[in-house]
Amino acid sequence: MAPVPPSPIGRLIPRHSATAVREALADTRVVLVNGARQCGKSTLVAQAGQERKAEWRSLDRAATRQAAEYDPTEFVAGADFMIIDEVQRVPELLLAIKEAVDADPRPGRFLLTGSARVLGLRGLPDALPGRMETIELWPLSQGEIDGTPDAFIDAVFARGVGLAHTSEQARSDYVDRIIRGGFPESVARAGRRRMRFLDSYVADIINRDVIQLSEIERGPEMRALTRLVAARSGQLLIPGTLGGELSLSQPTVKRYLSLLEEVFLIKRIPAWSRNLRARAVSAPKVAMVDSGIAANLLELDADALRQPAGHLGPLLEGFVAMELSRQLTWSRQRAELYHYRTRDNVEVDLILENRRGQVVAIEVKASSTVKGEDFRGLRHLADRLGDDLLAGIVLYTGQQTLPFGPRFRAMPIAAIWEASPGQGA
Repeated sequence: MAPVPPSPIGRLIPRHSATAVREALADTRVVLVNGARQCGKSTLVAQAGQERKAEWRSLDRAATRQAAEYDPTEFVAGADFMIIDEVQRVPELLLAIKEAVDADPRPGRFLLTGSARVLGLRGLPDALPGRMETIELWPLSQGEIDGTPDAFIDAVFARGVGLAHTSEQARSDYVDRIIRGGFPESVARAGRRRMRFLDSYVADIINRDVIQLSEIERGPEMRALTRLVAARSGQLLIPGTLGGELSLSQPTVKRYLSLLEEVFLIKRIPAWSRNLRARAVSAPKVAMVDSGIAANLLELDADALRQPAGHLGPLLEGFVAMELSRQLTWSRQRAELYHYRTRDNVEVDLILENRRGQVVAIEVKASSTVKGEDFRGLRHLADRLGDDLLAGIVLYTGQQTLPFGPRFRAMPIAAIWEASPGQGA
C-alpha cells in the first residue's frame, strides 16, 4: 500500500467526502472517487485504504498503464482490495472489474479514482450498474480550508429565514478567496508562483486529458474557448454566441464544452422552471469549477478585483455556485442547484430545490450593502411559489443577517461555510 501523499499545504486537511468513501466501501463492491486533477483524490483514497492491505496501481505510470491495456482481466485478477488511480486512462478495465466483482461480490473490492466523468466516455459500455457508487470530489471548499462546518444547505432547509449568521469576513477577504481558489497546490502558493501553477494546470488538462479523451488536435481553440467561458462566469451559456466569436460551428462548440465539463474545468447549472406562468429561458448558466483558474485566465489579480469597476460580481457568483455544488456532495439534505431567468429578464441567480419541492432562492451581490430592489427576482418567485419558498436570500459581502420582510434575508456569503444546522436567530 502506498503511503498517504504529503499535502502541499503542509498539513493533511480532512475532507468531508471521506465519510462517504468509508460508508460506500462497507457495502458496495466498487467505489469511484471522481473529480478534477490535483484536487486531492489520491490523498483521500490512500487514507481510506490505510487500514486495509491494499494493492495500489497508478495508471499515470507508463508501465502500469501498458500492463492494464495488454490484459485488463489479469491486471485485476486475485485482488482482495485494489486501488486504481486515474482509471479513465484505461476504461476497458471497468469490464474486467465487473467480471471480477460478479465472481466475488464482497463489498469494498475496488476503490478507483478518475479525473474525467468516466461513465460518460464515448464508446464505453455501462459496465457497472448496481455495482459501483460514484463520489464526486471537488477542489477544497472554504470550510475544509478553514475547518468550519460547511453546512449552509442543511441549515437553511432546516431553519429557513430563522437562520441568522454574523461573519467577520469583509469584501476584501472574499476577493482573496476567489484568487486563491481551492486546489491544494494553489492554496499553498501566492503571487506569481500561484499563477504559474494555474497556467500549467489548464495547459496540462487541455494538452493531455482533453486531447486524449477526444482525439482532437485543436488545443489553441480549446484554450481560447476556456478563456471565453471564464469571462462568462455566472452568465448564460449560449454555444452559438461562443461559436461566432471563435469562428467555430455550434456542434463543435457543444462538443468542446462537454469535454471541458468531463475534465471538471467547467460546470453547467441548468435552468429551473415549474410552470410558473412565466416564459423561463432554458439555457444553462456556466461556472468555472475553480475560481482561481477563472481569475487567472482573465488576468485578474486581487488589486483589479477590488476596484469598484472590476469584475468581482460574475466571479463571486461563480464562486458561490461552486461552494454550494461542493456542499451538495455531502449535505444530508438532498437538493439540486439551478438558476432562473424569464424572457422578461426577471432573474434569480441560484435556486436550491429539494425532493419535496421546497425552494431556497439566492441572489449574490458583491456589495457590502443591500437594497430593497435587490430582492426583485426573489419576490417574483415568492408570489408564484407560495409556501414552497422557504427563504429568499441575498448573499452579500457585509457581515450581518438583516431582515427584508417575512421571507427575505440579506446574509453574509461566509454563512455558506460558517453556518451550522443548529444555528438560529
